[in-house]
Amino acid sequence: MTDLTLYHNPRCSKSRGALELLEARGLQPKVVRYLETPPSAEELRELLGKLGIPARQLLRTGEEEYKVLKLADPALDEERLIAAMVAHPRLIERPILVVGERAVIGRPAEKVLEILP
Repeated sequence: MTDLTLYHNPRCSKSRGALELLEARGLQPKVVRYLETPPSAEELRELLGKLGIPARQLLRTGEEEYKVLKLADPALDEERLIAAMVAHPRLIERPILVVGERAVIGRPAEKVLEILP
């Protein structure tokens, strides 16, 4: 099977649920605790490409950093949004499962099952 990578926050119930769903199917993804080891700007651009979404759709709009950094400003370009997520990884939506060249945000957690081979 293709390698699985789960961008995971163990404090998030959706993230824990996604990991449990994968493990219940006998799958052991590589777990990236992205709050401890944030992705680089390049890794985020690659991840966005696999998700097929713009950076704005990966932002957690309820986080304090979102308001403080005024990220709702529609004039902010992709690079500024990506830089904000690199500097403040709490802004990154979770969980994210990567399977080969595809990725999905696991909200709800069951969405991770949609891209399994």
